This record gives sequence, structure tokens and C-alpha cells, in this order.
Amino acid sequence: MERAIVKAQNVSRMCMVCGIENSAGLGARFFELEGGELLGVFEPKLEHQGYPGRLHGGIASTLLDETIGRAVSITEPDSWGVTVELSLRYRKPVPLDEPVRAIARITSDSGRIFEGSGEIVLADGTVAVSATGRYLRMPIEKIAEGDFGAEWFTDERELPASVIL
Repeated sequence: MERAIVKAQNVSRMCMVCGIENSAGLGARFFELEGGELLGVFEPKLEHQGYPGRLHGGIASTLLDETIGRAVSITEPDSWGVTVELSLRYRKPVPLDEPVRAIARITSDSGRIFEGSGEIVLADGTVAVSATGRYLRMPIEKIAEGDFGAEWFTDERELPASVIL
């Protein structure tokens, strides 16, 4: 199914997941989709391998954690969360030879705690990894040190018009 991309979310300079200057990171991008879900995408490298030709499970977990945790900012751009709990189910191996796509949404929000779910979806549409998570909402000043404004900025790269899921 084709879904329109509404906008790209911000990226950072050195984040392990979205940092555009972090050579050891994933270099992921995040896109808000019509319908209120978030898409996280990254191009895996050989360094992200677990078994030969397969994405390491910890990298899959990292991408899902970030995508679920960021989904709250679709409706609350100034909300930040710290992971309290993350549960995953690995269903199929994730290949290294295609972009990795995680889809996430917020499932409940009680104010201080929000919860979400997400999946890594393969090119054929099957779910390879699913996750649920709980996040503690905190102001950025209590999470990050220094000048966060210099670290967090608009993703200026070209925006795809849509994605097929």
C-alpha cells in the first residue's frame, strides 16, 4: 500500500541512530506518514551484520526503539521520551541488502508515560521484528547536556513523496 510522506523529522549531528556526522551510526531518516505513523529508514552496512547477510538483532532493536520513541513528536513536537521498557519479537531475519524500514505509532498516552508499538517490515510486506515500548516523558533539559539546539536540526535532504508498505 502506498502512503504519503507528510514531512521529515529532525536529525542530529552525532546521534547513534540519526546523526549525520556519526560515521559509526545508522544515519537513519524519519518520516511522518499520513495517518499518524512514523517511518524510520536506514541503509544497512556490513558493519551492522549479526550473522552473514543478516542485520544484528541489537541494531533492529535500536531502530525500533528510536522510531517508537519519536512517534510522540508527530502530535507533540516538543515532547521527548526516555525508554523505560522495550519488548521485541524477532520473527524473520532482516537482510542487509535492502533498506530497513520501521513503522511505529503511539498506542496510549497517560501524560507522564506514553506507549507505542512498531514493526520492521520487509520489502515483501511481511513483519520481521515487532516491538512495544514504554517511555517516560521528560523535558530535553533533563535528558541532554549542553546546547541541544546546535545538535538537533531540520533534515534538509530531499523528501520522498511516498512510500510503499
